[in-house]
Amino acid sequence: MATVTRRRNTGQITGESIVIEAAWLYYHDGMNQTEIASHLGVSRATVVNYLQEAKERGFIRISLAPKAFTTHRLAEEMRERFGLAAVYVVPDGTGTEEDALLRVARGAAEWLPSLLEPGDKLGVSWGRTVYEMAEAMPQVQTDRITVSQLVGSMATPYGFTAEICSAHLAQRLGAKLINLHAPAVLSDPELATRLRAEPIIRDQIDALSHCNKAIFAAGSCDHSSHIVSSGLASHSDLDWYIKRGATGVLCGRFIDAAGRFIPGELDDRMIGVELDKLQGLDMGLLVSVGADKVRPMLAAIAGGYVTHVVTSVATAKGMLAAG
Repeated sequence: MATVTRRRNTGQITGESIVIEAAWLYYHDGMNQTEIASHLGVSRATVVNYLQEAKERGFIRISLAPKAFTTHRLAEEMRERFGLAAVYVVPDGTGTEEDALLRVARGAAEWLPSLLEPGDKLGVSWGRTVYEMAEAMPQVQTDRITVSQLVGSMATPYGFTAEICSAHLAQRLGAKLINLHAPAVLSDPELATRLRAEPIIRDQIDALSHCNKAIFAAGSCDHSSHIVSSGLASHSDLDWYIKRGATGVLCGRFIDAAGRFIPGELDDRMIGVELDKLQGLDMGLLVSVGADKVRPMLAAIAGGYVTHVVTSVATAKGMLAAG
């Protein structure tokens, strides 16, 4: 399905207007390129250029109905095997791992509006996939949605800090935003305790317990993962959790293969959602892709945090083979 905004001139159609006219005739009136060329008095090749320009300039937004991705065989097999409410599986297509991540993020952005209802309180985690999902989200009109930042802020060389993920998503949804105005991790447990008790931070953390829906990614326990490169955990922290069975990371917290929370010293210094607040929600939307995410995703599902999944064909097949 494509949408295009039409603007008409009373005189000769030129410049931007002819690009919009060509797009309208093609996507709304169902004319083929030859017919449009005849109608506009240009060559067919020119019409092709007009349609490409319309896409590049954002005059056209093409989307596919979520049903196409949630009802085919692989999605249904995932749903049944893991006891999920629904699964959205994006084709692998061609390209790099980066391309796969962007496709999955776009799929999540296409699907999310249909999963929201008036009055929902939506918790949003952080990470590259969540950030790209927020960036791909079209501007939509929602009713009384509140977006809450699930994990505190962090100094990171990347553009996908937690506050940017939640703020951008809230803006695209036209939602109220509750940011968590505190670092994700502090150096001193006592300082973290005092900061949690500050009225403004206390109220923001309390809002997290009222979220009925959440979006998050599953992080790996590799030393190259974002949990380390963002400064949330050190290499020695990671080794400590791995020795105790850590299989994945969810909202900065470590979980084992069964999805059980692994408490540790790092948690005493963290400010963010506690994992038990993510269990039993109306929707726990897990958005992840890649072979290294298979085990963390399975762990998150096993722990009861997940009701909905967006992933790629290759990752879905990997999960079914491993699960």
